[in-house]
Amino acid sequence: MALRALNYLELESRLDRSGIGTAADQQRAALERTDVEVVTSPWRGGDLPTGLRSALSGHGLFGEYDVAHCNLVGPGSLAVARRAKRDGTPLILHTHVTREDFAESFRGSTTVAPALGRYLKWFYSQADLVLCPSEYTKRVLESYPVDAPIRPMTNGVDVEALEGFEDLRGEYRERYDLEGTVVFLVGNVFERKGLSTFCRVAEATPYDFAWFGPYDTGPHASTAVRRWTSNPPENVTFTGWIDDIRGAYGAGDVYLFPTKNENQGIAVLEAMACGKAVVLRDIPVFEEFYTDGHDCLKCETEAEFVDAVERLAEDEDLRERLGANARETATEHSLDRVGERLAATYREVREAKRAGRPVDVEE
Repeated sequence: MALRALNYLELESRLDRSGIGTAADQQRAALERTDVEVVTSPWRGGDLPTGLRSALSGHGLFGEYDVAHCNLVGPGSLAVARRAKRDGTPLILHTHVTREDFAESFRGSTTVAPALGRYLKWFYSQADLVLCPSEYTKRVLESYPVDAPIRPMTNGVDVEALEGFEDLRGEYRERYDLEGTVVFLVGNVFERKGLSTFCRVAEATPYDFAWFGPYDTGPHASTAVRRWTSNPPENVTFTGWIDDIRGAYGAGDVYLFPTKNENQGIAVLEAMACGKAVVLRDIPVFEEFYTDGHDCLKCETEAEFVDAVERLAEDEDLRERLGANARETATEHSLDRVGERLAATYREVREAKRAGRPVDVEE
């Protein structure tokens, strides 16, 4: 049966450099492989100004769709949620934001996180189904507690979008003056993602380190971000935004991700899809996806991170073995699989809503 789904990311133009923006892009790319018709704006006419004019003329603010799926938690998503509850439209809210991963992101975010947690508990509880990237995030939401069915579903990885990364190796290494074994990370520069650890490991090793991703030095930047980006160790390069993310995966050799909290970590999957050796902090979310010594190395202390980087730099066979296994792991998160699961979930939520029963999330 045909299904028209809203897949909405408010502030989309401002989030194109974020993991949330990547996740939404991948959902839509995955759904293109299915028979679901996707609309990306909830507003009649395709944008808010047109929708407001439509509402003033008596034709309504919102467009037509069978299922509403929101990827953020702001006022636009709240308006969609309220309309869905009023009209009986099946509502899926996707958890890309928790109070835990909001902390240590921007200046003051740790202080704001508890209040955000109270809002998120209320907001997510409106859903007919909450989707989240991992079992770990499900446990976090249950601890709030969120009063709605919760289902983990991987963000996936767009392997096709990474094709050709090898061809950019020379160009990007030359552009950023990188030589030898390059230790790297991809994503926005936040302390939560292990910024201080990344830099201190660099200080303890002789290799070139590169962090590919934007950073803010303005009033929203944390003290740690301003400190390390304004005065980095001699062997650390902060590239800022790069136009072609494939260049990062081409230039780097060892993916070092000492993050303190993640809901999944799309860039880890991207690095694995490119066959890179990956070093991760040993945190709960990674337990369900990755195995130490098989497709990654996991560490807890800075000394362990230093040792892991040195081992991988000196042992090409180990790098290749971990990278090959990592590539296999990434195939488990293909967009084909994500598309099938997401399309089936849309239909399941619609049928449950019609039948007046909750969505069954038991395995």
